Amino acid sequence: MYGVLSKVCSQVYPTECPLKNVLIPAGILERLDAGEIVIGDGGFVFALEKRGYVKAGPWTPEAAAEHPEAVRQLHREFLRAGANVMQTFTFYASDDKLENRGNKLTFTGAQINEAACDLAREVANEGDALVAGGVSQTPSYLSCKSETDVKAIFKKQLDVFIKKNVDFLIAEYFEHVEEAVWAVEVLKETGKPVAASLCIGPEGDMHGVSPGECAVRLVKAGAQIVGINCHFDPMTCVKAVKMMKEGVEKAGLKAHYMVQPLAYHTPDCSCQGFIDLPEFPFGLEPRILTRWDMHHYAREAYNAGIRFIGGCCGFEPYHIRAVAEELATERGVLPAASEKHGSWGAGLEMHTKPWVRARARRDYWENLKPASGRPQCPSMSAPDGWGVTKGHADLMQQTEATSQDQLKKLFDRSKTH
Repeated sequence: MYGVLSKVCSQVYPTECPLKNVLIPAGILERLDAGEIVIGDGGFVFALEKRGYVKAGPWTPEAAAEHPEAVRQLHREFLRAGANVMQTFTFYASDDKLENRGNKLTFTGAQINEAACDLAREVANEGDALVAGGVSQTPSYLSCKSETDVKAIFKKQLDVFIKKNVDFLIAEYFEHVEEAVWAVEVLKETGKPVAASLCIGPEGDMHGVSPGECAVRLVKAGAQIVGINCHFDPMTCVKAVKMMKEGVEKAGLKAHYMVQPLAYHTPDCSCQGFIDLPEFPFGLEPRILTRWDMHHYAREAYNAGIRFIGGCCGFEPYHIRAVAEELATERGVLPAASEKHGSWGAGLEMHTKPWVRARARRDYWENLKPASGRPQCPSMSAPDGWGVTKGHADLMQQTEATSQDQLKKLFDRSKTH
């Protein structure tokens, strides 16, 4: 992972290389081209909301400037768990989202983005990690603003990423491939590697464009890495990435593939994913994947040819550690956090109770079917299916706070679904 430039330099200067003893982390494309497994981090928005630093609803990342110690610590925990990409905490950090529906800010968008870049770089430098600057879908697109207007929003965030010299760029969490293509077209102008990740499932984007066709459009727009993040559980996301891979290969194109799914089981979700579930966002805990589920996910993703494997909402550091542990043989290293975690429950050999010591084995945890402890609860839900997307009046956004009259109409409508 290190020394790529040093190796190149030794070829150019075979007798005296000025970078001979300098260890320089390889870039994202160099790592993926070499067949390395890149492990992403987890879901900062949900993790920091649970810790009291993000407000559910706007889901915006002011914490990067307001509480840098919290963001820094979470980066460090993911790094220790095995992640070697530190994604800037810039999700929903476009000015139009930061100012949407009455959200009041004490920092500007630029200040938030700059702080997030500094924190990610600080922690990345503590290990073998890269910094990825990320942009995501915008309220302006949902409100049918022009391509020029939407691209200007991405460009404003991009200016900060260039100033802070992030290692590569990610356009993530896009429900509509059209907007994702616009983002990629802006990001590729920098010359930095570009990844593009849609929050869609096997049914395709919100306008019915298939995962395979979405991937083709993204690659043609300039993305070198394509994949899926959020909205669906790991197995569903891996299935969608497989469809992307098939589409790209059928079109005679080439790309690397990434997946950063939810840490929640979503077998009952429709096209919109987990935000349609009645439990979203405050009742999702019974759906959380175990660390052993994450072993299965990591192996399935690897077997599908995906080499950038991480997580999104619901992923905590122990989930990423499980991914890193499952792929330790292929990567040739265990994460630092494994010092406090025996393989497949081996640490339980030290437990005082004999029946717990009897669980210190792989076959026990691999075959366990965890109970929820909720005898009156169903195993699955009936998702809301309002069927609205870009262009619908209900999705037009505003800078003013949502009014009581607007809320009443929504409450009344929800009773009919």
